[in-house]
Amino acid sequence: MLFNSFEYLFIFLPVLLFIYYYINFKINYTKIVLIIFGLFFYSYWNINFLPILLFSIIINYLIAKKINNSVINKKYLLIISIIFNLSLLILFKYLDFLIYNYNFLFDKNINYLNLPFPLAISFYTFQQITFLIDIYNREIKKNNFIDYILFVTFFPQLIAGPILTFNFLVKQFKFKNLKKDLFYDRFPFGIFLISVGLFKKVFIADNLGIFVGLGFENYYALDFFSSWYLSLSFAFQFYFDFTGYVDMAAGSAYLFGILLPQNFNSPYKSRNLIDFWKRWHMTLTSFLTRYIYFPLAKNFREFNLTNSLFIILIVFLISGLWHGPSWLFVIFGLMHGIGVIINHILKEKFPNFKINYFLSCLITFAYINFTFIFFRSQTIDQALSIIKKMLFLDNYQSINSINNFFNILSLSNNFKNLHILLIIFSFVIVFLFNNTFDIKKKFKNRTSYLLISLFAFIVGIFSIGDSNEFIYFKF
Repeated sequence: MLFNSFEYLFIFLPVLLFIYYYINFKINYTKIVLIIFGLFFYSYWNINFLPILLFSIIINYLIAKKINNSVINKKYLLIISIIFNLSLLILFKYLDFLIYNYNFLFDKNINYLNLPFPLAISFYTFQQITFLIDIYNREIKKNNFIDYILFVTFFPQLIAGPILTFNFLVKQFKFKNLKKDLFYDRFPFGIFLISVGLFKKVFIADNLGIFVGLGFENYYALDFFSSWYLSLSFAFQFYFDFTGYVDMAAGSAYLFGILLPQNFNSPYKSRNLIDFWKRWHMTLTSFLTRYIYFPLAKNFREFNLTNSLFIILIVFLISGLWHGPSWLFVIFGLMHGIGVIINHILKEKFPNFKINYFLSCLITFAYINFTFIFFRSQTIDQALSIIKKMLFLDNYQSINSINNFFNILSLSNNFKNLHILLIIFSFVIVFLFNNTFDIKKKFKNRTSYLLISLFAFIVGIFSIGDSNEFIYFKF
């Protein structure tokens, strides 16, 4: 089920909220209701994926119990559990990619399996790995199957994150004093987040996405200006699509008294790539740092800058490959890894060197745009062709106008005007406004926020007809 659908906004969410607040269940029954609705939410997309999710949950919980009760074989059980999770992920997401590369390297012709890609498998796999490692490290004191399955299937974060730890979420599952007045206290900000997220997704991101899709299909017709315009369009589409999801997820969870962690902190205002990854998809960065970077670092007897930079490169390659079975994602991760390494070296060698804030933001944003070309392209040749045009290295291109490219795509003047306004609007929101997490710190039930919620919700509702799935559903 999509957050940006009539079924979710007018049936699923209201019905669940009514049951949650108005039917006097005991705490465990309340948790079971949330689990049932979470499984329904997941199955609504494709019920065939549900057995895979349930199988993963059951096996991981049984292994976790073994790890918790074991004294001698804990490490081996943890290794087995991680192998199990990665094997499941590889089977459904990466096996055909491995077959393709094997065929290419060894001139073979093994048939692809063409297995379906289960929705959210990357997210719930990573999330369950955090649980297993935290069990191994004795960081989880108490757990039971109901809490565990709710941790995995809590619907606001099930499909595309944010990636959570068990302790972070389970302590909020106490559901103390479930009273109607608490709902009314939570309603204004919860609806504000849902409305703003809906507006970001269906009005800004999806309209930008129309041009982005056609632009990448007709990349051969790009020139210097239109290639940069296409790059900016995707950068803003990607940002508003993902933050739109996160806002709707956080708003939905908040209505039930659950606070999800911040996942974005105005990342396009970053001065360098180190700063960017502290602000972009923050829970993924936290996962990679805590569960991959630090464990790898412990393997070095002498930990120095060189070793640290090597691990950073490995982590970013994993991050890139995590997004999907494609060398384009590996290149995306490699480019960010190299960028972060260069930033660390410059900080180490020239600690007193400073660049103007606005210039550093501009350089960082431009580099991010280059990397996003690989993220969005279908082939390496397509990505390189667009990059050449952006750098004016294509011998066959001319400097025309963006208007000419709109004409090539057969887009109307009305859409062109809307698109240009959206780009300007995106710049203003991203670089001049506070993000929604900052707004929460000073949010009050003021008329201005009520009007913003109402405007964003109405515009979003009337834009739903042409809405698409969230970009991160693919990962």
